[in-house]
Amino acid sequence: MKNIYKIIFLLVLGAMAACDYDLDKVNPNGIIVENYYKTEADLNQALTSAYSTLQSVQLTAREWFFVHDLRSDDMATGGGQLEVPRAQLLIGSNDPANSVAEAFYNGWFGEIKEANVVIDKSKNITGDNVARMVGEAKVLRAWAYYELVCEFGGVPLYENYVTTVNGAKPRATVEEVYTSIINNLTDAIAVLPLSYSGADLGRITKGAAEAMLARVYMQHNEYAKAKTQLQDIIGSGVYSLTDNYNDNYMEETEYNKESVLEVGFKDNGGSNFNWGGGDTNGDGLNGETTIHNQEINPLTWGNLIPSPTLLAEFESTDVAGNTKTDPRFHYSFYKAGDTIVSGVLKESDFNIASSVLRGAPAQKIGWRKHTLLYKLNKSYYPSGNNERVIHYSEVLLMMAECQNETNDAEATVLATLNQVRNRASVKMPFYPTANYPTTTKDQRFVAIVHEKRVELAGEEIRNRDILRWRAQGKIPTIIPEPISYFVKNKYELLPIPQNSVDRNPNIGQTNQNPGY
Repeated sequence: MKNIYKIIFLLVLGAMAACDYDLDKVNPNGIIVENYYKTEADLNQALTSAYSTLQSVQLTAREWFFVHDLRSDDMATGGGQLEVPRAQLLIGSNDPANSVAEAFYNGWFGEIKEANVVIDKSKNITGDNVARMVGEAKVLRAWAYYELVCEFGGVPLYENYVTTVNGAKPRATVEEVYTSIINNLTDAIAVLPLSYSGADLGRITKGAAEAMLARVYMQHNEYAKAKTQLQDIIGSGVYSLTDNYNDNYMEETEYNKESVLEVGFKDNGGSNFNWGGGDTNGDGLNGETTIHNQEINPLTWGNLIPSPTLLAEFESTDVAGNTKTDPRFHYSFYKAGDTIVSGVLKESDFNIASSVLRGAPAQKIGWRKHTLLYKLNKSYYPSGNNERVIHYSEVLLMMAECQNETNDAEATVLATLNQVRNRASVKMPFYPTANYPTTTKDQRFVAIVHEKRVELAGEEIRNRDILRWRAQGKIPTIIPEPISYFVKNKYELLPIPQNSVDRNPNIGQTNQNPGY
């Protein structure tokens, strides 16, 4: 028996010796990353992939707007239909296993990976558009890190395309992340054009990079530097306010004179939505649909509705001292008696919870912004309506805040602030008003906070503003804490997703954010 085992062993050993165990064979007919990127056209395809990732369900088509909306005080639940992970973020009961925050986190790192491919592979490619494409990729990478550092604090900093399983990095410091963001945006501003046309609409412009850098500087408490960027945008003559406030939210008026940065989407003429993620038709600038319309449509899913505090923020003649009701209330929200494409709305048409507005009887009030009810009323319809990320009114409101923080004269601050109120379709009384005096710096700050909230309601901006003002001590000293569940040393940041902690040995549970 022993001899039989020896014979079998020798046969197996011989077979193993005869085999070629080189498992790293390369298909000679295949295309691999190392030898693909040779031309400007190849690089443009990589950049298209980066724009496509931006449109994904993890980012601007869904989870990006949800994370910012749920973490701000602009939103309330539309009812029991709101999924549990989203409800957790809304009420602050989320933990490191929250799937919405994890998708947001992973999506932005996917964006960083795609941008890094463009930047790394550009080094051996020549062409008239290579520098511009690298600039676009650097803005996409900077934008991703800006989103991540605001929500999670210090995160792993990848400035090259990772090619090995050992490439996982530990968390960088917040300062290191901000330094990288600022360097990327500064590089990009030097090479990006002021505008595009035709099929290139949707690409990142110099103005978009400058506005993003202004946001970053403000978040980093560098208002004088932010003011420089904003002044360049204002002085460029490229942008101005649209007469019609709602031109910034309708599909027919995309890429208008107020648009600084948009993510392009496309109506596919049906009910298809790419729940799986990326670009399916090869058009990375304007190729996918977004589910934003569906998620907040008050007649269908109605997952989120405007919060009572947001509704009450709009000036109304119901309140003593106000001489005009703000038209932006009507432009932003629907209630019974309003007209949509299919007729006059009744209370029974709404599939959402009721709200209480300034002590009046409860009524159903839903979002008008980002919905298609002005032209289409279907029970399920993903949208081709672009996501307006930055528009010119935000540039003016950021400038007013920067002017106030750098101690410009009251008249200077108000001249900027009142441009927003002077829009043809708005025409609100100029500051100061009875309810918004502006004699002191703090009073002007309160007016700026108010104006920004009503002008940019539900536009994924308020969350970051709250984070900034809280970190700067303006909350709760000048304005009250707006988040009811807020607890210091916990809710400033989201937790690093548990799956990322488990997968990256260089993070580890000991480096989790406080409170989690």
